[in-house]
Order: sequence, then structure tokens, then C-alpha cells
Amino acid sequence: MLETPPREPLTPDLEALLRLFYGPPRALAAFHRVEAADVPAGYAALLAHDEHMTVTVEQYHGSPVDVRVLDRRVTPSHYARKILLARQSDDAVVQFGIMRVNFAYLEAPVRRRIEAEDTPLGRVLIESGVLRRVRLAALWRVAAGAELAALFGIAPGMVTYGRTAVIECNGEPAVELLEIVTPLAQREGAAS
Repeated sequence: MLETPPREPLTPDLEALLRLFYGPPRALAAFHRVEAADVPAGYAALLAHDEHMTVTVEQYHGSPVDVRVLDRRVTPSHYARKILLARQSDDAVVQFGIMRVNFAYLEAPVRRRIEAEDTPLGRVLIESGVLRRVRLAALWRVAAGAELAALFGIAPGMVTYGRTAVIECNGEPAVELLEIVTPLAQREGAAS
């Protein structure tokens, strides 16, 4: 009897995620991988964990968030989108993200809810009762390029932090993520 060798865990490739929507990645930002100990405390609380960012940013901001889809790529097996999350309380942008979903690991009703583009991914998975596990892959120091600066309303070169992560759905590596939070000073100023 032949046994199937264990599958290598999916590690999101930052460059591959960026190439879904950008020629040179620097159009969005410059990325430098960092360890959790090198991430400032406020950013670490937002990023250095194995939880859904939807839940984390909603708790941090004390407000539910809405998703704004900026662009998408769809193939028969995968769906990717470039998004912003914004607080419902004042419409302030709190996160930029790129996600790629392998629909082979999700049921059709979940796929339809994701493709409707009206609810953040984390909320869809939670409300759909999908058995999931979020796995942090890497933390990133992010110097905003022209596009990220414009989306966040900050100066190009301003530093913030982000992460890459995988969401396993029903035990399978279904979602690859890049998530970048708006600079803390920007968020706190917007919340005042």
C-alpha cells in the first residue's frame, strides 16, 4: 500500500501575490522581512498572531469594517482580489490587502459569498461556519510606494507594517494573504 507523502505547508510568496496586480512590486511598496521582536508593539498587536485580520481590526477600531474591492483576478480555480478595509463608523481606511483563494477547498455557497464582494473574507468564512485556521507566515516592514501612499492618504516612503498569512479551510490551504495596516499615527489621528 502506497502512502501519500505529507503535503508541504503552503507559504504565501509575497512576490507572487504582488505580481497578481503589479508589474514591479515597488509600485505598491518596498518590503523588508522582520521578526516579531522587531515590530513596534502596536503593530505587533495588530499583525503578529494567528487570527483573522477582520476580527482584529474591528476590535482595535471598535467598529465593523467594510470591504472595498479595487481589482480582481478570476480563473476557473482561483479568485484573487486587491482590497481596502474601511471602518463603518467613519469610512476611514484601516487596511490594504491582497488575497488569493483556491476554490477547490471551499463549497459553492462560500464561493458565491466571496465573489459577491460585499463582505470581508474573514467575516464570510466565520459566518459560513467554515472550519478554519489562520497561520502567520511572515511580518513585513513596509515603506509606502506611490499607490499605497495614495490609498492610505500618507506620504510616499512612510513606514507601516504588514504580514503574509495562510488560511486553512477544512484542513486545506485555501487562502493566501498579504495584509498591510495603515500607519498607527494615521489611524489614531483618524479616530480622534
